[in-house]
Amino acid sequence: MNYIHKLIYLFILIVSTSCNLTKYVPQDKYLLKKVELVVDDKNVKSSELKPYIKQNINHKTFGFIPMQLGLYSISGEDSTKWLNRFLKKSGSAPVVYDEILSLRSENEMKKMLSNKGYTNAEITTEVIYKKKNAFVKYKINCLDPLIIDSIRFNNTSDSLGSLLEREFNHSILRQGMLLDRAQLDKERIRLTTRARNQGFYEFNKEYINYNADTMATSKLVGLTLNVLPNKDRDMEIIDHKRFRIGKVIMITDYDPLYPQRSLAMRKDTVVADNYHIIYGEDRFISASTLVNNCFIIPGEFYSDRSVEQTYSSFSRLQNLKYVNIKFDPSSDDNSNLDCYILMSKGKNQTLRSELEGTNSAGDFGFAAAITYQHRNIFKGAEVFTAKVHGGYENLTGKVANLIKNNYMEYGAEVGITFPKFLFPFLDSNFKKMIRANTEFKLSYDYQQRPEYQRVIAGAGFRYNWATRHSPFRHTLDFIDINYVYLPYKSEAFVDSIINQNPISYSSYSNHLISRTGYSFSKSNYNININNSQRDVYSLRIATEFAGNILYGASKALKREKVNDSYSIAGLRFEQYWKFDLDYAYTKKFNSKNSLALHFASGIGVPYLNSSVMPFEKRYYAGGANSVRGWSVRSLGPGRYSSTLGALDYFNQCGDIRLDSSIEYRSKLFWKLEMAAFLDAGNVWTIQNYETQPGGEFSFDTFYKEIALSYGLGIRFDFNFFVLRFDMGIKAYDPSLIDFDPWVIKHPFEENLKNMTFHFAVGYPF
Repeated sequence: MNYIHKLIYLFILIVSTSCNLTKYVPQDKYLLKKVELVVDDKNVKSSELKPYIKQNINHKTFGFIPMQLGLYSISGEDSTKWLNRFLKKSGSAPVVYDEILSLRSENEMKKMLSNKGYTNAEITTEVIYKKKNAFVKYKINCLDPLIIDSIRFNNTSDSLGSLLEREFNHSILRQGMLLDRAQLDKERIRLTTRARNQGFYEFNKEYINYNADTMATSKLVGLTLNVLPNKDRDMEIIDHKRFRIGKVIMITDYDPLYPQRSLAMRKDTVVADNYHIIYGEDRFISASTLVNNCFIIPGEFYSDRSVEQTYSSFSRLQNLKYVNIKFDPSSDDNSNLDCYILMSKGKNQTLRSELEGTNSAGDFGFAAAITYQHRNIFKGAEVFTAKVHGGYENLTGKVANLIKNNYMEYGAEVGITFPKFLFPFLDSNFKKMIRANTEFKLSYDYQQRPEYQRVIAGAGFRYNWATRHSPFRHTLDFIDINYVYLPYKSEAFVDSIINQNPISYSSYSNHLISRTGYSFSKSNYNININNSQRDVYSLRIATEFAGNILYGASKALKREKVNDSYSIAGLRFEQYWKFDLDYAYTKKFNSKNSLALHFASGIGVPYLNSSVMPFEKRYYAGGANSVRGWSVRSLGPGRYSSTLGALDYFNQCGDIRLDSSIEYRSKLFWKLEMAAFLDAGNVWTIQNYETQPGGEFSFDTFYKEIALSYGLGIRFDFNFFVLRFDMGIKAYDPSLIDFDPWVIKHPFEENLKNMTFHFAVGYPF
């Protein structure tokens, strides 16, 4: 019996303990087995009421397996034994039904329904006791809710009242809506935000209230929104004051622990565009950088939006450690606010080292890297990065009778990132409308094997940006050049591999890739808030072109083709178009259970100067982030059947990609999480290549060539990173389409050949 079977039997054993889950339930008490909500109004969702239930059943893994309660139940009562302590700590004690908590749940749900407009809602609780279990059902009779019949704005005479009255014409409140306090409060916040963005710094939502006029015989409500007047210290009514920005003072060497000392140690003051910048001993950041990232403008009306944009913009300056913005009434004019932007210097330079073990198709080795970073190289928050890396692999096996001994790789990368859009003739207002970075990079990589030596040199120029109010992020690879040069190739390697395979010829001959690419992405994930309680999604769409300018220049200059291809300085250049789409969505059922969905597709088309996509730009299937029943680069293309296994990675790639997954994730205990997944996908070639029989995409047959796999995974969630162990099992193998592709019928046969194990860092999507 192998260890996989043992794990499965242990899993069944824990589940089978469900017959004794009441072992630790006290006498005359009952295990809370089920909580059910029955609502008679379709406008009220059960999910809205569940947070108000004060007692819920024990957590169930995958929504139906009481794993933690099972672990707790199989523990012994002798606490001196470490195994019993471990099982109890790993599991969870049974939730014992509490009538008092049930009554509290009723009251909390009534309050919630009343706030939603159902002021006369009735809730009855039914409890069924069966053996040692309690089954609770809450029946909610919503009755007739309060409905908004009319809406009126009670205007005040000052300028604020006029502003809000105009804004109220776009109110989110409508006739016929429920009298929902959440919506009423949302309207208060909306109007308050509008007022504060127009200069009313001291205004808050407490100045807005409602009068609701109801009739005893009707559920219709006449609603009046009131803007309360401002009052001075003597309780005399005064106008709500509208403030302009006076001075903007930036203190660059501020110490939040010793604020007075920070002001006393000022060394230098610079005035730039009406901004006052106070430096300490070190003028570590340029005045122009601070001014260009500040949206709070002297002389303009105060605005919360400008403050938020300034915070966001300053947070991108990686040489700053601390930023705080505060306002004080101006001593020169009581209708002005002086703004103080307080900041402190962060660590300019960092050095990071990395060491990892590698396992590529059974070949073991190691890799190491050292990264140096300077976050303020030109005193404008520019980030300079330099990285050197190297790796070694002990190679085993044979390819075309070529004995492989070892593989070495080393290289270096340098790059610099400017926190602005570097482009001539751009208006300063336009630059402030976007949050942009400009990146330059150079790279060099040297690879050595017994069969060949290969050098890959690259250079790139990229823009990253997002506009102020748009959720989309954009990336433009203005130019990205890769030069591939092979100073040495063994004759045996050339004869046995390159000359027989046009795909490998493209990768293992000198060539040039000059590409331009654009992508945009959107995500609601936010590192500054708790994402564990809400649904999360991400979307990325990208396209790139290569070789068009070089091809046009070659045609214009009437260059001669060599081997049916144009070249520049003796180098053949690649020409292709590529498009990719990637979408992921995670549905959060609660804090411990979620369902993650993923879909990705792509296509690459070589044309004119290229007959085959460059190997490094082609797609592959299988691996920890693809169809997990297969190891990396071992699936496809199409129904292609490899006889060399992992050593046939040249041929197991394609020009078209489809990938989709569904994964149910459930917390276990401590940092452990379990997942059950189903993956589907494959790659195909866009043409019928002789070395990849069965790999060409066809609308008539491609759906028959989509591979399926399923499996289980264990994850260690350490908040900052996730360690992932997945076991994928083949279900449908398109390479066996002429025989019996449904290998799900015999998943454990032939020494688990249909299983693949993966280790990775992070979720697959």
